[in-house]
Amino acid sequence: MEELRRCSRRPALGPAPPGAVSLAMGEPDFPTPSPVIEAAAAALRRGDTHYADQKGLPELRAALASRLPAHPGRTWTAEDVVVTHGATAALASAVLAMIGPGDRVVIPEPAYSLYADLVALAGGTVDFVPLAPDLHWDLDALAAALPGAAMMMFSNPSNPTGIVHREEELKALGKLLDRSDTLVVSDEAYHRLVYPGHVFTSALEVESLRDRTVYVQTFSKTYAMTGWRVGYLTGPRAVVDAVAHAHRTYNGSLNTAVQHAALAALDLPDRVVDAMVDRYRQRREFVFTHVSGIPGLHLVPPEGAFYGFLRYDADLPSEAVVRELAEREVMVRSGAEYGPSGEGHIRISFAASEEDLRTGLARLVRYFGDERIP
Repeated sequence: MEELRRCSRRPALGPAPPGAVSLAMGEPDFPTPSPVIEAAAAALRRGDTHYADQKGLPELRAALASRLPAHPGRTWTAEDVVVTHGATAALASAVLAMIGPGDRVVIPEPAYSLYADLVALAGGTVDFVPLAPDLHWDLDALAAALPGAAMMMFSNPSNPTGIVHREEELKALGKLLDRSDTLVVSDEAYHRLVYPGHVFTSALEVESLRDRTVYVQTFSKTYAMTGWRVGYLTGPRAVVDAVAHAHRTYNGSLNTAVQHAALAALDLPDRVVDAMVDRYRQRREFVFTHVSGIPGLHLVPPEGAFYGFLRYDADLPSEAVVRELAEREVMVRSGAEYGPSGEGHIRISFAASEEDLRTGLARLVRYFGDERIP
């Protein structure tokens, strides 16, 4: 329990207080598309209110399998997919099914803090590996850390950095893991949120990784379905079977009507998602424009997702900066929440509305630009 207390740095966040704006949550401000809502309502009206298959509706799993990257040595089927209570439960099931006391898990960081929390909960040991200055992987540091590791976990595109790990990075990781038994957990929740000049490659598309990769996905970010709690995963069949057992043990089957809503989301035309991505792109440019040139504030331009990981020069712990910004009515996340290298940073989300983003950035820039200049 002591290890878990050390790892867990994520405060519970509620609504922003009156007068404050929140740039803290990875919560799309767009409504869930209406065909998704209508599909759930129709499922309820026709009586789809009973338990579903504990791995997920077969028709949903089959639809998801048909959309997985091609695997020359394997035909994806519904049996290769487990539908979970959001990506959170997919990640938890993978760790709790495959990691035990003393197992070492490599996490390049800054990284989504849930990863380390889950490893600690399973009794494993977290081996944090700092990123390179450009926030991509430090391959030399990974080469030193990976031998003997049971698992490596990462997100791509990355939360909190907004980095898109390139195909050559993934191939280099595959070479580092050659002739090892290390599992790779690739959290690809933001795979559709990639900006011009950058190309997303799934770990399942990389030959040297595909047979060791646990691929984790969610409907939350792509379809603005955070509250619906629909995720899924695939991977080596033995891992999928173990994950399915873990998930049904402490979660049971996912809400049946919600799974019908997820099927409807898969049938949405690309233009629905593309329109949201274009708005995120505009917000990204707005963020970069407003923080560029502020003395003591630095941002590696986000390549994907909807986060800015801001480094600041002020000699203050990031949790103190978060508190002071909250007093100035803008909510952000502490960089220390995402690992040791996150200290000296804050994370902002540009999934917030344009109005909140404009107001929040003005308050943030005033704090760093005016109050922090000696």
